Amino acid sequence: MDTPVNLRMTKQRQVILDELRKMHTHPTADEMYRLLRKRLPKISLGTVYRNLEVLSDCGLIQKIEVAGTQKRFDGNASHHHHVRCAQCSRLEDVYVDVDAEMDQKVSRLTEFDVSMHRMEFVGVCPSCKVAANA
Repeated sequence: MDTPVNLRMTKQRQVILDELRKMHTHPTADEMYRLLRKRLPKISLGTVYRNLEVLSDCGLIQKIEVAGTQKRFDGNASHHHHVRCAQCSRLEDVYVDVDAEMDQKVSRLTEFDVSMHRMEFVGVCPSCKVAANA
């Protein structure tokens, strides 16, 4: 995805984006901060939080917000969904076809002008299933 024209891509912002795009674990800002300190020892936690928000607002990454949990971030900004373990909070990408008319149906039902949707599936991951049966 191209950088939005109004976004100034600072060195710190670029490093945050590069590191996040390498990951498939949907880290929290705190987890990103611990990782980034290896490349940018002087970076602050506040800088990480602010830049993750900016990158999310610009559509370069996804911010995943689930009530009662820390925000997580996804370097994959393409449209996709997530599956979360209800026991350990493991979060993974899911690429499934959903009703292409869903946004329009919700608009008709609610009178909202729906522009997009995010979907999360919740279940128990394989590791937690094995642990429960041990």
